[in-house]
Amino acid sequence: MKKLSFLFFLFASAANAQQLAPLSVQKIMRDPKWMGTSPDEYRWSADSKTVFFNWNPENKDKSQPYKLNVASQKVDKAEKEEAEKSASINYVYNKDKSLGLLEKGGDIYLTNLKSKKETRLTNTLERESNARFLYNNEIVFQRADNVYQLNFSTGELTQLTNFVKGKSDAASPASRPAGRAIAQGTSQQDLWLKNDQTALFDIIKKRNAEGGNRTMGRGRGFGMVNDNVKPRVIKPIHLEDDFMAGLTVSPDGKYVSYRLIKQAAGNKNTIVPNYVTASGYTEDINGRTKVGESLSTSTTYVFDVAKDSVYAVNVSQIAGIKDLPDYVKDYPKQLEERTKKNEDRKVNLNVVNWNENGSFAVVSGRAQDNKDFWILKLDPTTGKLTLIDRQRDEAWVGGPGVSRDVKWIDNQRFYFQSEATGYSHLYTYNVNTGEKKQLTSGKWEVQQAQLSKDKSTFYISGNKEHPGITHFYKLSVNGGDLVQITSMKGGNEVTLSPDEKWLAINHSYMDKPWELYIQANKPGAKAVKITKSTSAEFDSYQWRQPDLVSFKNRYGDDVYARVYPSKNPHPNKPAVVFVHGAGYLQNVHYWWSQYFREYMFNNLLADNGYTVIDIDYTASSGYGRNHRTGIYRHMGGKDLTDQVDGVKMLVEKYGVNPKNVGLYGGSYGGFITLMGLFNESDTFRAGAALRSVTDWAHYNHGYTANILNEPFNDPNAYKKSSPIYFADKLKGDLVMLHGMVDVNVHFQDIVRLSQRFIELGKDNWELAVYPVEDHGFVEPSSWTDEYKRIFKLFENTLKK
Repeated sequence: MKKLSFLFFLFASAANAQQLAPLSVQKIMRDPKWMGTSPDEYRWSADSKTVFFNWNPENKDKSQPYKLNVASQKVDKAEKEEAEKSASINYVYNKDKSLGLLEKGGDIYLTNLKSKKETRLTNTLERESNARFLYNNEIVFQRADNVYQLNFSTGELTQLTNFVKGKSDAASPASRPAGRAIAQGTSQQDLWLKNDQTALFDIIKKRNAEGGNRTMGRGRGFGMVNDNVKPRVIKPIHLEDDFMAGLTVSPDGKYVSYRLIKQAAGNKNTIVPNYVTASGYTEDINGRTKVGESLSTSTTYVFDVAKDSVYAVNVSQIAGIKDLPDYVKDYPKQLEERTKKNEDRKVNLNVVNWNENGSFAVVSGRAQDNKDFWILKLDPTTGKLTLIDRQRDEAWVGGPGVSRDVKWIDNQRFYFQSEATGYSHLYTYNVNTGEKKQLTSGKWEVQQAQLSKDKSTFYISGNKEHPGITHFYKLSVNGGDLVQITSMKGGNEVTLSPDEKWLAINHSYMDKPWELYIQANKPGAKAVKITKSTSAEFDSYQWRQPDLVSFKNRYGDDVYARVYPSKNPHPNKPAVVFVHGAGYLQNVHYWWSQYFREYMFNNLLADNGYTVIDIDYTASSGYGRNHRTGIYRHMGGKDLTDQVDGVKMLVEKYGVNPKNVGLYGGSYGGFITLMGLFNESDTFRAGAALRSVTDWAHYNHGYTANILNEPFNDPNAYKKSSPIYFADKLKGDLVMLHGMVDVNVHFQDIVRLSQRFIELGKDNWELAVYPVEDHGFVEPSSWTDEYKRIFKLFENTLKK
């Protein structure tokens, strides 16, 4: 390790002899390799003696495989084949873990884990997958859409199911339960968008009056037959046009469960034009649908092998299946219509989850309106569902680990996570006694949980010490004291060795990117730093450790922030607010930010006399349910006023001039920037909005419908939350920056807002476009151009 580090330092010193200071946009927006490349993709050898990882200490074109000898703590280069051969294998074990199953190259292999002898069980052109042991040690696996059972002691292979793609010539209820009707014609969402577009733009009204809106053209083997043996017949189950998923066999081999997914019909996909292409022609990128379009639906079935019969699991049995969300009370006509219809809400059930001996089956499900998550007992003989746990949230069910499938501890207990207390915590449930037990508690979140091999201990990652610090803990499956194992302040991402004796820790701090540490899996054990990845040039600058502070917002809630004070403030005492993206994301913490470019830019701003604040506003992750859902039905509400309240704190505690405050951010941060300039113009004098959502009715369903429901069901939420409806309030100076091939927040978003500005006669805005960039910029030249414009905006408005 010492030799490798010495060579690396020689290389770094020779290649990066210059000092980084003073910072400039051109310097910090180069290809990030100038900073040095952190290690990643940690994986352990099966014997727990070696950690393999990818790293690039020599600044090559791409990272190479390396290995750490845990005993000697020596790092060497590794061959790719060596890493693959030595890596821990994720076998599917039998009950005493003497045998293991593995899929390789589409075939199934059996390994005797004592003798290490490997036997190939299948050798076919078709792919075999999802192999597992039954409780009697026989094997089941999937080939195409069907399930086969193998007795490897006798060699007998039995086909259990006969799923057939397509429709039967004489479809009958016995072969396939009746399908659902496919909606035809124009959807409610299409009508809503059309009417909204006409209401927003004068040009649409004009062209409609002239005769319609103008559009642009785009551009088997051989053998003897024994007639005395009757062939086994399995009734065919026709899948029609549906897709199969979640095929599972009960541990006793008696039942096969599966889901059939019916694709939504009649939806329109968006088109993203790509202008800079190798062909010289504009090429269309087929994009996503918009929020409010129809969703795929699924139905869960159980096939009884002995009876050769199948039935659908009836979700009408689920407690609360007809409950309407509270928001419909704001729409009396809708409430009346939906109450009268009294329809079941659409539910997607997860894979049927069996305990080890097959005596108990659990299935979880989520309502498509995002308000409910259920854990249910399934009786496979009747299809009856019995409620075990219901998580209802009038905003939307979420939080770390919540709405994931349950995992079994033993034949009696499984574990899951719930936000029932307002924070995501760990619970167990005993299927024999019906006891639900909460194992963790407090105003902190269980972010990850895994069970030890002997199933006696949980290993937990959580932010118990502080919202911005993660640690690794252990806890008995029966509950008790939570024991902290890691001790380094900052971020600790742990990869546990197969023998559970060692931790490979990916650790970072505010001003120090991620590095590999190794530690014994014992409380109080010392973590040893293994890698040193940053370049001499990066290390030549004294990067700030921002003040990590909290303040009370106007609603009395604690809001956390990073503040970058300027050592030499400009006479105007200007300030800049950086708004992180993604909404549900945490950026105020003690580890290295994923917004590393913005972190460096904030250092540059502070060097140039600005005080900078970065806020984990309402809806950021890491702070529990109320913070997570605080923007329900009003994005640009509490998340925006938190920025304003943060500025007030800067004025009171850091001496900032309230007349010279700007803000910038990308994606969700760009959205907040627009809302800030439109609706809080007394606070924000200038702003830079990058890849911004300007109208939530044009974003995707999975993200938006959680927060704002659907445009045609809850239009008020969209009108309150979309910047395009407030464009007339723009007062300060605005620069917008957007990639033209953005397949996430489409370029159309910024074009529509630009047209609004034109129709409103606004002249205090600019738009910079980036023809080759998607949502996440890639080219250093684009990053540089973008941030030079942002810096120029603040220099010209906040200092003059």
